[in-house]
Amino acid sequence: MNRFHTCLLTALILFLSAGCNKFLEEDPTGFIPTSAYYKTESQIQAAVNGAYLGLDDMFTSDIGVAVSPVFSLEYVTGYSIRPRPGADQPWLDLKNLINTDGRYQSWWNATYYPLENCNSAIANISNTTIIDDAAKNKYLGQLYFLRAWYYFQGVRLFGSIPLKTTPTTSLSDIQPKKASVDSIYEQIVSDLTQAEASGLPWTDVSGHASMGAVKALLAKVYLTMAGYPLQKGSAYYQKAYDKAKEVVNSGKFRLFDNYADLRDPSLQNTGEHIFMLQHDLQNSNNFMHFFLMPYPEQPVSINYTSSGGLAPSMAFYDSYEKEDLRIKNKNFYYTELPQYNNPNKTIKFTQPYIYKYWDDAAESTGKSGANFSLIRYADVLLDLAEAKASLDGGSTSDASAIEAYYEIHHRAFPASDKPGSISFDQVYKERMWETAFEFKTWYDMIRTRKAFDVKNNKIVDLIGYKAPTHLEPFKQSDLLFLIPYNEIQKNPNLK
Repeated sequence: MNRFHTCLLTALILFLSAGCNKFLEEDPTGFIPTSAYYKTESQIQAAVNGAYLGLDDMFTSDIGVAVSPVFSLEYVTGYSIRPRPGADQPWLDLKNLINTDGRYQSWWNATYYPLENCNSAIANISNTTIIDDAAKNKYLGQLYFLRAWYYFQGVRLFGSIPLKTTPTTSLSDIQPKKASVDSIYEQIVSDLTQAEASGLPWTDVSGHASMGAVKALLAKVYLTMAGYPLQKGSAYYQKAYDKAKEVVNSGKFRLFDNYADLRDPSLQNTGEHIFMLQHDLQNSNNFMHFFLMPYPEQPVSINYTSSGGLAPSMAFYDSYEKEDLRIKNKNFYYTELPQYNNPNKTIKFTQPYIYKYWDDAAESTGKSGANFSLIRYADVLLDLAEAKASLDGGSTSDASAIEAYYEIHHRAFPASDKPGSISFDQVYKERMWETAFEFKTWYDMIRTRKAFDVKNNKIVDLIGYKAPTHLEPFKQSDLLFLIPYNEIQKNPNLK
């Protein structure tokens, strides 16, 4: 399977005019200014590949011991725990969070650093004459998709943030003002619409953005715009339904027959995996296998010293029906495993752990090169079903919506019959169970303003709901991440 490991090092060189001397006049040799780049197609391709690097920013950790900023996106839902004690308690409690918390800074950096790379690459590739228009459009299509991805991440987490679509070239550009949430979404839709017209293939086994990824993301954007905070309603539920249906009707994607197929290395970037974060055993390891293993540590893998970062709360795990195959051992979760190098001995745990990211190869090698699915076909099916149920007033008998819902439900319950209608609540519960711990649930909660009351098996208003691990019910001020203190100090326009 093809991998892309090349990356673009983007450097902003500030020329100081005061007090010039011989040293300052020397040509820098440690950086490549953009004026000396974009001279060959291989350089253009490297610049585009470099824009993908931001996708991994939230999954990395310089500390180890199961510390990753991405886990904060699951802690805030109130459905997860952190088995290994750490400095994440305010996120788990949803209390005493302050804007000096480094996780806020990590999310901000994971939005704006890659956006600068996208802006620079778009500006330079748009003006190049060394490749034909067809090739240029496909490179730009990937960049428009990625820029939309990063802005969609940023606006959902932080709300009103600066909107900037040109590269930074002077000090006058470094303190941009906040833009309205509406204008940011308009830019996201514009970028994805341009990506749709770029001639990208429907699928791409190398892991680059494809037409399927573009349309799937656009369906999600429309669904979000229909809900909170914009509340554009019916017209956008229709847009979301139509766009998700385009993905379904393409015939290019399918649900895997077995949950184990989601972890099969030979099926990466195919089938149910519409868009994945690419990893490589040697150059770009995936830490999820190790960060999610049991804590206290158990000898179930050759390397288990980074375990205990994230696990389901018992209240959430118990919300699954007993017959649901997703909670069958070694599908989405596990409660027991064979001892490493001693398969005849089974180790049983006192709580369930997440098996979605288990890597069989890493169990013996101590390294994981497994990709991470960012857009899964199951999510598109749920978007289609939810959009239509919402459009039709809370329930629908639309055949396409029912089929989309039933594909996912039937995989979990093979003996189930296809329903004659489905409700928003049914689809939302199915979403909570199907995409759990894929770092999507919080986005779904804030766009719908709904939560899954797992103890009472019902959908409730988010505001006022007290999640299993939280100390207090959700309130309005909990719905947006805090803009980092350091960013406000650098740019007072962010206050």
